[in-house]
Amino acid sequence: MIHTTHSLRVRYGETDPMKYVYYGNYAEYFEVGRVELFRSIGMPYNEIENQGIWLPVSEYKIKYLKPALYDQKLEIHTFVKKMPGVRIEFDYEIFNEEGVKITEASTTLFFLDAATQKVVKCPDFLLKLIENNWKH
Repeated sequence: MIHTTHSLRVRYGETDPMKYVYYGNYAEYFEVGRVELFRSIGMPYNEIENQGIWLPVSEYKIKYLKPALYDQKLEIHTFVKKMPGVRIEFDYEIFNEEGVKITEASTTLFFLDAATQKVVKCPDFLLKLIENNWKH
């Protein structure tokens, strides 16, 4: 398993009139989590794209347990719990400042060769980094 955490503070523009984080903004929070996970294993997301691999999202599931509020500091936990094949699955948990879990989610992305537009297996350069950072 690979597990990373990243903190961010809710900005005013991410909220609705009740000062709750607008539900559509959670997808961006999870993207931040994924990007930081890749960075933590030594592969900035931009480098994956420079190697000719795109990672489109094919599935997104979320459960809102409690609202995130304006100016709260959130901690995003991002997990990869299974070795990737043609897909890579991410799980997420978001906690508020009090340490209360407020959101659970998952996304599935697939590896796409940018040149051929064909689905491919996880490229070796990325698979090796994942294996090297895997914790049992």
